[in-house]
Amino acid sequence: MANPKDTKTKGFNNPFARLESLRDALPSTKPQVSREDFPDEPPPNGPERAVVRVETGRGGTEVTVVEGLGLPAAELQTWLQALQRGLACTGSVEGERLVLRGDHRFKVPDLLLRRGVKRVVHG
Repeated sequence: MANPKDTKTKGFNNPFARLESLRDALPSTKPQVSREDFPDEPPPNGPERAVVRVETGRGGTEVTVVEGLGLPAAELQTWLQALQRGLACTGSVEGERLVLRGDHRFKVPDLLLRRGVKRVVHG
């Protein structure tokens, strides 16, 4: 006779058993700092400066804003995706600003410098 707990973990009575196979497709909750996104030797043709500040977003949540990069819209989207992977957060491009959910003011400058920004200013 089979153990009754065994059938609950195998999937017949467990509504979440089918979701177990999809676990690898979920985005990671841990930062993924890869050499492609953040090289050890920053590229020489990066933006001159960036301004990093923490603001209160909608609903009273904190967001980290990166401004002054002076990049085209497509390039801003690429930078946003790299920073999202490096910080394990979500964000958006609002005009010429990168808005990252959460307080990342101490982590963002290092990542920006590794992407080629010459100077990071806290504003």
